[in-house]
This record gives sequence, structure tokens and C-alpha cells, in this order.
Amino acid sequence: MNETLRNTLLFAGVAMMIVLTGVFQSWNSALVILNMGLVSAVMALGVNLQWGFAGLFNVGVMGFVALGGLATVLVSMPPVGEAWAAGGTRILAGLAIGAATITAAILAFGRMAPGRARVLVVLAILVIGFFVYRGVLDPGVEAVERTNAASTGYLGGLGLPVILSWPVGGLIAAGAAWIIGKTALGLRSDYLAIATLGIAEIVIAVLKNEDWLARGVKNVIGLPRPVPYEVDLQRSREFGDIVGGLGLDPVTASGLWVKANYGILFAIVLAIVFVLAQLALHSPWGRMMRAIRDNETAARAMGKDVTRRHLQVFVIGSAVCGLAGAMMTTLDGQLTPASYQPLRFTFLVWVMVIVGGSGSNLGAVLGGFLIWFLWVQVEPLGQLVMSALASPLPEGSALKAHLATSAAHIRLLTMGVVLLLVLRFSPRGLIPEK
Repeated sequence: MNETLRNTLLFAGVAMMIVLTGVFQSWNSALVILNMGLVSAVMALGVNLQWGFAGLFNVGVMGFVALGGLATVLVSMPPVGEAWAAGGTRILAGLAIGAATITAAILAFGRMAPGRARVLVVLAILVIGFFVYRGVLDPGVEAVERTNAASTGYLGGLGLPVILSWPVGGLIAAGAAWIIGKTALGLRSDYLAIATLGIAEIVIAVLKNEDWLARGVKNVIGLPRPVPYEVDLQRSREFGDIVGGLGLDPVTASGLWVKANYGILFAIVLAIVFVLAQLALHSPWGRMMRAIRDNETAARAMGKDVTRRHLQVFVIGSAVCGLAGAMMTTLDGQLTPASYQPLRFTFLVWVMVIVGGSGSNLGAVLGGFLIWFLWVQVEPLGQLVMSALASPLPEGSALKAHLATSAAHIRLLTMGVVLLLVLRFSPRGLIPEK
């Protein structure tokens, strides 16, 4: 079969599944799947840049997605004046002291000759700096978190348009990736995976426990939106006249309109990221990255700075994941640190890349839509199947009870089966790298 036709049929099949969801369930559900599919495709492109282009095994995707979510709070939420007055300045001063301590330790380590004196000086800088840092920061944090703790208890953000948080989320994730990459990219691939997983867990732990930053597990709700609120549309006489002329209920129509607007914004972002990824793939830089991926030793022998190139693609891929994280948090309308789980934001994204086709940007997009659709839909479908299997069994049967409770695990079973089938019959993915 012609490759273009085959790829078109694959995307058409996924589109048909989403359309059938709208026909047999609801168009609201179909648009929810579509929007999260668009966000998932952006995440998959970010991981594909790292793994498909350079062979970097990043198992810390969750951390970069969470940093993107944090950016929406820091950029779009209004500043909490009382909290800033209570301890905002002390927090900023404490963070500045912490950064200055680390910088001073790095400079001392780099400029002093190796030996006992260097070790003692660096330790002295770190220990003294740590106590000064905590002495300044902790009172500020306590004062901020006591300020209207039930409703705020944090510093808030800059009060800027929420769409600005999307590129900022990418920048924050890129900055974190640069720091991580400078220390971890020299590790072997398996150790890099362990390091990135651990760092992602540290990021989530900070978000959960530092209430002054983003309310911790109390969550930040009511994030600003780039699209209208459903209630405002329902109150609009003009909107009511338009949907009434189409024979639609204003309540249902407002939800569809808002989700469709999100879909347009997300599709624009996905198109931009995809085009840039394709340009990178077919550029001399992209060919060099694949050469490094295939044979690092030969690339080093040709004079390529492998570590520097790895750092570049690691930062770029993490920035894309941060961008996707900011988009997702904007869609949710709230930041919930406890919801960031490795299963959803690392394992599932890796399945998208592998099933779609490692090294293929088009495959990553397909995998994002397909795997997200299955992740959402297989559980309700599994419940129907289990109910049908259990219906002939007598009431009180242990097997019937077991089948009823097994539906909750159908998601994981489906992901495993899909992954095994693709690896068995199409090891390079549904749309392989050319």
C-alpha cells in the first residue's frame, strides 16, 4: 500500500472513532477527547525529539509537564497583595541568597586548585549559605501561608493573559532541563532514566509541599481562560438567538462552543510544533542528531560534541513538554499537583511515541490521538463487556463479582496488549521513521 495512503487511513480511522464517540455518546465527550488528544500529541512530539532524534531515555516527563502547569499559576493568576506584604520580599531575598550560595560554591570549586582546601571552602560556603537562606526564607514562607490560608495562602502570579503562560511554561521547563542536563547527560542511558525519574518526583514533591508557591495540595482553582465562560455565553442574547435558530439548547451549545475554541487554539500550537519538528528533522542538525543516536563513537570520532548536542535536544524536548503542560492546566482550569502521576504523564506518553513510531513526528502525533482515545474509552467499553459476560451468571457468584471489579483494570491491560501487538507486528511503530 502507498505510504501516504496508509498514513491517511490511519488518521482517518482515529478521526472516525472520535466522530463515532460524538454520535453514540455526546459531542461534548468527543471534543474533550479531541482536545486532550491535541495536548497529548504535543507531549509525544517533545518526547520524540529526545528519544527519536537523540536516543535520550527521559523518564521524567511528568516533572516538565508539571512545571508547565505551574507556569499558568505564576503568569495568569492575580498577585495576592496581602501575602506579598506579609512575606513576599523575604521569600524573594531568601531565594536570591540560595541562588547566590550555589553560584559561589560552583565558582569556588572551579577556580580553586584540587585539594583539601577547596573541599573545605565549598562546604563552608554551602553550610553557611544554607542557614542564612533558611533564616531569611522560612519566616517569609510562614507569614505568606498564614494569609487567608483557606482561600489563598500563596503569592499568586503576575495577572497576565493566560496564553502567555504557554511559552513561559516551555521556558521554565527548558531552564530546569538545562540544569538537569548539565549534571545528568553524562550518565549512561539507564542511569539517566533513574536520574530524570527521581528529579521529576522532586518537582512534584516541591509543588505539593511549598504552599506559598502554588497552594500545594490545596490546589489553585479558577485559572483565567483564553476562551469565553459557558455562563457568559448562555446569558448572551445574541448567542442564544444564533443557537436557537439552529435548534440547539444554549447550555449544550455553549459547552460545545468553548471546547471547539480550545480545540482551535490547541490545533494551532500542535501545527506550529509539528512544522518546527519536521524542519529540525530534515535539517543538517537533525541528520547530525540521528547520526549521534545511531553511533555516538563514530560521531565523536568525526569531531561532534555529543554531550552538547544531547543537551540541546534535551532542553528543546523538555520545553515542548512544558508547553503541553501549560496547555493542559489551562484546559483543566486548575492546578492539582496530586494529579501528576508517572503512569499518566510518563508511561502513557512513552506508549504514544513507541506505538506511533519512534523517530517519526507524524507517528508521534498519531500515537498521541490513538492512545489517548483508547485510554479514555476502553474503561466504559470494558464495563459493558464485563457486564455482558457476567449477566448469565447467578447473583452472588464470586466470578460475577470478580468480573464487575475487573473493569477498572482494563485500561492497563489494553495499553499492554496494544504495545505488544505493535512491537510484534510493526516494531518500528504504525508510522515508522523514514
